[in-house]
Amino acid sequence: MPPMNPSISIVMRSMNDGPLIAATLKGVYEQDYPGGVRLIHIDSGSKDNTVDVIRSTNPHKLIQIQPSEYVPGVVLNRGMRESEGEWVVFLNSDGEPANRQWLAELLAAAQAQPRVGTAFSRQIPRPDCQAVYAHDYDRCFGPNRDSAQWDHFFSMVSCVVNRRAWEEQPFREDLQYAEDDEWSRRLKANGWGVVFAEKSIAIHSHNYTLKQAYKRAYGDCYASAATKPEAVPSIRDFGPRLVMSTLRDAARDWTWCCREGRVGEWPRALAVRAAQRFGKTVGFRRGWRHYHSHE
Repeated sequence: MPPMNPSISIVMRSMNDGPLIAATLKGVYEQDYPGGVRLIHIDSGSKDNTVDVIRSTNPHKLIQIQPSEYVPGVVLNRGMRESEGEWVVFLNSDGEPANRQWLAELLAAAQAQPRVGTAFSRQIPRPDCQAVYAHDYDRCFGPNRDSAQWDHFFSMVSCVVNRRAWEEQPFREDLQYAEDDEWSRRLKANGWGVVFAEKSIAIHSHNYTLKQAYKRAYGDCYASAATKPEAVPSIRDFGPRLVMSTLRDAARDWTWCCREGRVGEWPRALAVRAAQRFGKTVGFRRGWRHYHSHE
């Protein structure tokens, strides 16, 4: 494993993140990392003060594109080309480092074993995070995380990428959602490690509306269908599958809310789970037809 580059490139994507990006940048520039950082910003047409905040920090590079030009894989690949070094960090503009060791711990995890393609940080939600989403972060990143038992889990919000792995397996540029899931699965399939950097912590969460929850779930499952050739479930199974999966989600939320003293938020969780499951079901069906019906 080659040594880490003394100065690390950090690629940050942004769009109208004025209320949050200042804290993120402050956290990045205050890291206990002797080599220093080079910030490469790719902003997708922000209309608020995001660009002004970025410019005030004298970034290494500021690249501005139009919102219509934003395709996740295209931007991620460009970020890799614009950066330097064998290892490149990606951090969302609303992913605030939780402490001064965020970067060093992330890089250390990437060095911990041979042939690591990427390492990703633990995420903790903001104090105002609604219970339904806080539960998700606990399941994905918590000390007893369920994701350790899943067939695969990865998040691009805060991660480091091995340039050699990326050169072999660049990001797909035809997906609007789930590009990080598809890419990291492909890395593993080609012998690259995907490592959870538990000691590297970023603060990151969203309180989605029901419409946003549906849209996100729809998009993720539409895209994930591209890598899942199994047949789409029959339409007659649509209703029963939807009801049973929503009830399973809601039961887990009930247990978590009781344990955390947030029972009053459970009705909201039930509504969110119904929206998510409906979005997942419809999105996967339509995505599967788009990617596989011609096969």
